[in-house]
Amino acid sequence: MVVSKKKLIKLVTHDGSFHADDIFACATLSIMFEKDNKKFVIIRTRDKEVIDSADYVFDVGGIYDEKLNRFDHHQTGGAGKRKENIEYASFGLVWKKFGVELCGSAKASEIIDKKLVAPIDAHDNGFDLVENKYEISPYSIQHFFYSMRPTWREEHVTDDEMFLKCVGMAKEILSREIIQATDGVLAEDLVISTYQDTQDKRIIVLDKHYPFEYILENFSEPLFVICPSRVIKNKWTVKALREDPKIFKNRKDFPKSWAGLHNEELQNVSGVKDAVFCHRGLFLAVAKSKEGAVALAKKALSQ
Repeated sequence: MVVSKKKLIKLVTHDGSFHADDIFACATLSIMFEKDNKKFVIIRTRDKEVIDSADYVFDVGGIYDEKLNRFDHHQTGGAGKRKENIEYASFGLVWKKFGVELCGSAKASEIIDKKLVAPIDAHDNGFDLVENKYEISPYSIQHFFYSMRPTWREEHVTDDEMFLKCVGMAKEILSREIIQATDGVLAEDLVISTYQDTQDKRIIVLDKHYPFEYILENFSEPLFVICPSRVIKNKWTVKALREDPKIFKNRKDFPKSWAGLHNEELQNVSGVKDAVFCHRGLFLAVAKSKEGAVALAKKALSQ
C-alpha cells in the first residue's frame, strides 16, 4: 500500500481468499503506477459504495468495461474469450488494456499473455490446459500462492497482509517476464538475420547468447545452434534444436558415443582437440573455442 497526502488512486478488489488472478492484476496496475510515479492505495472489500468510488476495480463488482477501468469476469456471460477459447479473468482483462504500454510492444505483450497471463486466466476459470496423466501433478505458480493463504492455525496472520506480500512477489515475477520478453523481441531480428545470412542453415552460429529456441523453431533446416556460453567463461556451446521447445526431443542428437564424456575422453572420440563436454542427454556440447564448437556440430552432422 502506498501512502501520500495527495489524492490516492484507489485500486479495489475483493477481500477474503485470494488467487493468482487478482494478485497479478494488482501487480500489473502497481507496476504501471509506480513507473509513472503515481500514488495509489490497494483496498480489499466487497462494500458496494467503496467499489463504486474506486478508480480501478478488478475481480469484483460484476462489471467489465475497460473505459471505466472495471475488470471483473464473474458476471453472467463472463468477459469474453481468447481465440484459444480461454476465458478472460481479471489479470487478462487488465493485461489486455495495459500490457502493450508496460512492454513497449504488442509482440512482447503477446508473449507474456501466452506464457503467464492466459494460463493464470485459464486456471481461474476452471479451464484445463494440460491432461493430468499421473497422481503427481506439476507444481504451478497458482499452487505457490495457495500456500501463502493463512492456515487455520495462523490466527495472527490476515488475508490482506498475505495478499500484499503476494503482490510484491508477483511484481518481481512480472517485471522479469517483461524484461525477458522485450529483450527476446529485440533478439528476434538479430537471430533471423543470422539465419538468413548463413549458407549451411543446419548449423547457426550466433555472436551472443540470444534466446533462439522459439525463433528458429519456425525454420525447418537448423539442427544445431552455436553461441558463447552464458555460464562458462570463454567457452562456446553447441545446442541441438528441439522439434518443439516445449518437449525434450531433438531434431538431431549428438552421437551416442559422446554421451557424458569430458575433456580428453570426448576429444579422443570426437576428434575435436578443444572439446570440453557432451551432456548425456545428447542435446548440449561445449568447446573452448567457436572453431571447436563448429567442428563438434559438423562431426555430429556427419554421424
